[in-house]
Amino acid sequence: MASLQDQLLKAGLADEKKAKAIRNEKRKQRKQQPKGAVQVNETELRARQAREEKAERDRQLNLKRQQEAEQKAIQAQIRQLVETNRLDRSRGETSYQFVHDKKIKKLYVDDTMADQLARGRLAIIFVDDRYEIVAEGVARKIAERDDTAVVVLHDRKQDDVGDDDPYAGYEIPDDLMW
Repeated sequence: MASLQDQLLKAGLADEKKAKAIRNEKRKQRKQQPKGAVQVNETELRARQAREEKAERDRQLNLKRQQEAEQKAIQAQIRQLVETNRLDRSRGETSYQFVHDKKIKKLYVDDTMADQLARGRLAIIFVDDRYEIVAEGVARKIAERDDTAVVVLHDRKQDDVGDDDPYAGYEIPDDLMW
């Protein structure tokens, strides 16, 4: 089988003089190259570099997609926790005000909810562009997943005895002097 050069000569597309010049040039390049050195093909080098760049882009894209999927899963868990544990505040007449994103927001709750929110037994959660009230334990679970979802959760005080306070039925008189 004849080489491409021979075929071009037969077809008349190249002349013998140019063919000899190209052969001499190739021979000179081979002779100038030191023994044992491998001739680097530029096209192979570019192709390898392009493959490596594409593989790196693919890795970055896969990492980004994986992080987005994890974030969606976390948001779904938070939504499920809120849906199953939210408290009904339809009977709320007392306004409870709090700060979210440097703005004062207001929720209507009943008196016991307002007291429990102030004591840290209940928390306000912001999910799906709305505010919900959940118990403290649920709010702590949500905070483990996404801290920004918990809007209001006051720290409980150590001296807060709670519902089992033995003196809860006794009121402190206003005119009591110490």
